[in-house]
Amino acid sequence: MNKTNNTMDDQEQEQTLVSHLVELRQRLMWALGIILLIFLCLFYFANDLYEYLSAPLTALLPPGTSMIATDVTSPFFAPFKLTLVLALFLAMPFILHQMWAFIAPGLYQHEKRLAVPVLASSIFLFYAGIAFAYYVVFPILFGFFTSVGPENVAVMTDISSYLNFVLKLFFAFGIVFEIPIATLLLIWTGATTVKDLSGKRAYVIVCCFVVGMLLTPPDIISQSLLALPMWLLFELGLILALVFVKPNDEEIDEESIKPKL
Repeated sequence: MNKTNNTMDDQEQEQTLVSHLVELRQRLMWALGIILLIFLCLFYFANDLYEYLSAPLTALLPPGTSMIATDVTSPFFAPFKLTLVLALFLAMPFILHQMWAFIAPGLYQHEKRLAVPVLASSIFLFYAGIAFAYYVVFPILFGFFTSVGPENVAVMTDISSYLNFVLKLFFAFGIVFEIPIATLLLIWTGATTVKDLSGKRAYVIVCCFVVGMLLTPPDIISQSLLALPMWLLFELGLILALVFVKPNDEEIDEESIKPKL
């Protein structure tokens, strides 16, 4: 009798695993399908999208200069790559929704209540990071780079090199703007507390500049433009934790989270 029950339990577990794998494959196919659909809709405007992306630099180039293509395939593949990455970025809400629909049945009710605003905030902050990079960082950064070179050197940037540079910064700022969510989750799961994190503020600031050094070009301007928002977003995460996470055993001294200048 026990052997029969064990066999039935094994079969049920195997069927459950197979059904989960089938569901995961279907959701992955839906995600890839929406990315492909967005890509096909945008590909006709690939050159226009690249012109818009390069506007922060081309607006600062000296008269008579322009961007160049050092590879014969770059005029096609650079806009193609940009359109593909843009399709992935635009499909991110749908991709995260598919992930949420897959894992939601295994969550408790209180976890679901927190997960929905966390997902929505993550999407918003990721896009906010990209917008901050394009509208704030790029004009400052390119204005500095195009003004410090020798007078007899014409600035003519390769389109592929420029695309790789800006995509790297987009990704860096998009991830960095998730710091408030990461901080909130660390405190909510009990991995740390507001008081502990606020006590390590000096180390966090140093880490922000180290990460800025690793993710940006080797100049103090771009490093600071990434490190300073990281620190401010960390402080925002502490404030959100005070509002949304209830302390367990010890009272939180609000004065302890204030930056000590």
